[in-house]
Amino acid sequence: MNNTEQHIEIWNSCLSIIENIIEPQKFNMWFKPLKPVSFKDSTITLEVPTEFFREYIEGTYLDLLKATLKRVIGTDARLIYKVRPVQSEQSMRFPATKESTPVNGPMNVPVYPSAGNPGPFVFPGLARVTVNPRLNPTYCFGNLVVGECNKMGITAGESISMSPGKTPFNPLFLFGGPGLGKTHLAQAIGIEIKKRFPELVVLYVTGNEFKTQYMDAAFVKNKLTDFMAYYSRIDVLIVDDIHELSGQGTQTAFFSVFNHLHETGKQLIFTSDRSPADLQNFEERLLSRMKWGLSVELQRPSYQTRLEMLKVRSFREGVSISDEVLEFLAARIKSNFRELEGALISLVARATLCHQEITVELAKTISNQIVGEEETEISIEKVQNTVCGYFNITKEDILSKSRKRNIVQARQIAMYLSRNMLKCSLSTIGAELGGKDHATVMHACSTVSDMMSTDRNFKKFVTDIERLLVAEGE
Repeated sequence: MNNTEQHIEIWNSCLSIIENIIEPQKFNMWFKPLKPVSFKDSTITLEVPTEFFREYIEGTYLDLLKATLKRVIGTDARLIYKVRPVQSEQSMRFPATKESTPVNGPMNVPVYPSAGNPGPFVFPGLARVTVNPRLNPTYCFGNLVVGECNKMGITAGESISMSPGKTPFNPLFLFGGPGLGKTHLAQAIGIEIKKRFPELVVLYVTGNEFKTQYMDAAFVKNKLTDFMAYYSRIDVLIVDDIHELSGQGTQTAFFSVFNHLHETGKQLIFTSDRSPADLQNFEERLLSRMKWGLSVELQRPSYQTRLEMLKVRSFREGVSISDEVLEFLAARIKSNFRELEGALISLVARATLCHQEITVELAKTISNQIVGEEETEISIEKVQNTVCGYFNITKEDILSKSRKRNIVQARQIAMYLSRNMLKCSLSTIGAELGGKDHATVMHACSTVSDMMSTDRNFKKFVTDIERLLVAEGE
């Protein structure tokens, strides 16, 4: 055997065994993407697309992998994973803007008579209904830029697209701040499902729209029955901004829809500006179901991801912009994709309408209108540093497990300010402040709020630090 090809031959032997054991769809989804890298001293190294991919393989197929490797290599067989770097992925997929608009085929929905309550001898008729999936073809996977900020969500979304309702990611709960691509990713999954499974009925709706539809149906005799029958026929339900789903009646109706669709193997996808643990005024039974599948937080994009997004969008607009200008915008606007995209469109419009050349100076003028003249980003790290400076403690102190009163107090104030000034999720704050869980962060925020209302000196500490942070951000 040629040593340079030994790892390939060994892995191909493993694949031939595994292929005869698991379903073809799962084999193609989880084993085909694995790439053999090297083999030495009974150890084979496999390259996996993402860290998320590795975690799923480990959790689901580890025993199968162990048995197969021992059979092919021997009892000393060992496995090492190598995560493929994001830079090597084809993150700029130019650009799938000509996708056709997805459509659903007609479906039969039971419709009850408009008068009288449906009883055992009142039978529904059948209405032939065509559901508009309400998917924007621009929001496809081809127009997503892959980065550390979103690759876990994209990987899960692509898996769902190949087997909707049959993966562990049901429901898929995408959360994060505004402009981070939650709606784009959720709709991309729906678009891809319609391409692969045209017969499935896909529907995108916002939480507020669902609530309005429910309220309209609740005040018309028998229309609530029609409303529930309509939603029970959906194969893939995408609810954007699910945090808007307020009201006991609305949540009771949605609870019934959720249960029916989940139990019948339909796919559920939700987006929110906060994690399931942070949803306010939600019934506990509904919250518990939100956590059944996979929750993914979309993070703020890195500089490299922001730059690649600008290149994709400028290509889509058909304009040639120098790397110098794009690099300036990527470095200047850090908060989210929406602001970045808005700056680019404004720049192109200004240059076109005013017959100006697209320069760094013009980009500076446009970006100042979006982020301010001397914008300085406030981050969790900046909150930590400001709190440490105010109380004259070290960053190691605030990240430690110390239970000294002054350290605990400073740590809780940092958590409170990160939550109230930056609107970060509880899980993100906990991870950044010493690996605390969301319950600890929630308790800290509640404690600081209570202390501020009862202790004048404590309130001064918090307001002083707020002023310092605002002054640094201006």
